[in-house]
Amino acid sequence: METTNTYSLGAHLSCAKGFLHMGKEAKGAGMNTMQFFLRNPRGASAKPLDETDAAALRAFLTENDFAPVVAHAPYTLNPCSPDDRVRELAGEMLADDLRRMEHLPGNFYNFHPGSRLKQPPDTAVDAIAGLLNRLLTPEMHTTVLLETMAGKGSEVGGSFSELRAILDRVDLQDKVGVCLDTCHVWDAGYDIAEDLDGMLEKFDREIGLEKLCFVHLNDSLNPCGSHKDRHALLGKGEIGMDALCRVVTHPRLRHLPFVLETPTDTAGHAAEIQMLLEQIR
Repeated sequence: METTNTYSLGAHLSCAKGFLHMGKEAKGAGMNTMQFFLRNPRGASAKPLDETDAAALRAFLTENDFAPVVAHAPYTLNPCSPDDRVRELAGEMLADDLRRMEHLPGNFYNFHPGSRLKQPPDTAVDAIAGLLNRLLTPEMHTTVLLETMAGKGSEVGGSFSELRAILDRVDLQDKVGVCLDTCHVWDAGYDIAEDLDGMLEKFDREIGLEKLCFVHLNDSLNPCGSHKDRHALLGKGEIGMDALCRVVTHPRLRHLPFVLETPTDTAGHAAEIQMLLEQIR
């Protein structure tokens, strides 16, 4: 019989009350991984880092056998904006967040590649990779993840080939990877409900499954290929619970950490995780 610890399951949590508090909240909700913001997700501001609290969380994660955790960049971060100041701000936020993550070594930092607006795709790709090449160092202890996107508007990363183009331009290959979002790839047109193996084959061919480090487990309010990006509770959307269970239990994915970004609170996430575990036992 499966146990909670057979899989690495968690959700997006707030660290407003401190890192250690967040870790205890995750454990209390039956989680063994989690995601969080290091700063205002809709802005740029960040509180001073409490190094003692970060050290306490680091010890707590080790003591409780947590899988790696992931910090998420603010949604305002756009490293490929045509606006010079927006690009500069993206670099400042990313540099500061990566310094903060050195207090939680061995974990992940995930970001949306951004929106190119009216720029050519190659210009945007060059800007994103250029920023990574300026900030990534051999000494850092964090792996930076590009997230698969739904491809709405001028969003970068709506196809595996576009993410590959960014990765190909990064010098320090061991410092970068990919976070796969089930809602996003579905909305981008990859049918994970009816052809999960086909999606994984495309990912492996165009990016390489060895680059896949984390999964955002979300249902979608929209049909496949809608390019909308609207998350739904597990089993309450167009992807469906059976398909999401197949994602978690797939032999090529089940070793990865999974976090929920579904529209609910911690108690709701705990109920979703329990429901998921009951389905896959």
